[in-house]
Amino acid sequence: MLTISHISKTFNPGTITEKKALKDISLTLNDGDFVTVIGGNGAGKSTLLNHIAGVYMPDSGSIELDGEDITNVKEHVRAKYLGRVFQDPMLGTAATMEIEENLALAYRRGHKRGLGWGVTAAEKKIYKEQLSLLELGLEDRMNAKVGLLSGGQRQALTLLMATLQKPKLLLLDEHTAALDPKTAHKVLELTKYFVERDNLTTFMVTHNMSNAIQYGNRLIMMLDGHIVYDVSGEEKKNLKVADLLAKFQTISGEESTLSDRMLFS
Repeated sequence: MLTISHISKTFNPGTITEKKALKDISLTLNDGDFVTVIGGNGAGKSTLLNHIAGVYMPDSGSIELDGEDITNVKEHVRAKYLGRVFQDPMLGTAATMEIEENLALAYRRGHKRGLGWGVTAAEKKIYKEQLSLLELGLEDRMNAKVGLLSGGQRQALTLLMATLQKPKLLLLDEHTAALDPKTAHKVLELTKYFVERDNLTTFMVTHNMSNAIQYGNRLIMMLDGHIVYDVSGEEKKNLKVADLLAKFQTISGEESTLSDRMLFS
């Protein structure tokens, strides 16, 4: 479903702030893969995700999605193929619009807009059914402004919007990092439900080692712009946080590369 070939990226080249963020990265995701990506600050996790999303263009290399070369396709063009949930719960929704209006925008992703009514009666029924899956009572508040919702409610809504029209690839950029532990667990369980229900190919960046092990069928560790560990199957199922921590320290060669968020999450 996704093929990344020899991607490299340097920010601010030739300056004192030059940063080689990605160094000859190659990666293949098969249809239905749920990959969790972990690493310390500056490892290149979010930079890689943003290259897939089209936020950045690589200095070299190529990206193919479902057999189509999207390396130089603009972000807004490739968005019709992608579902994305951001770290900030405020970024995935339009605060001044109603819940059902936000869902209507997501429902039309990749389709041409007409001059008919924005939300039909048939669509309202669909939205109500889908909102009930969140178990947050939002199905009874479809005319409420999204800006009145809590961060957790907005993130759950964003997740629903990202999967309402089955995307070719679901991108999750630390999408529970800004939530309290209870709400984060709820959103992760919803993530697992939607991914398994629709067999979504998923790329989830996280700082949380436990979550990286618990969710998905494959785990990737990044360090200094490289993929340094790629594990799946029974080996991943049998991983413990202590194992992953030891692996990280062995590969990095120094404990200081671990962030507090990774150590204490």
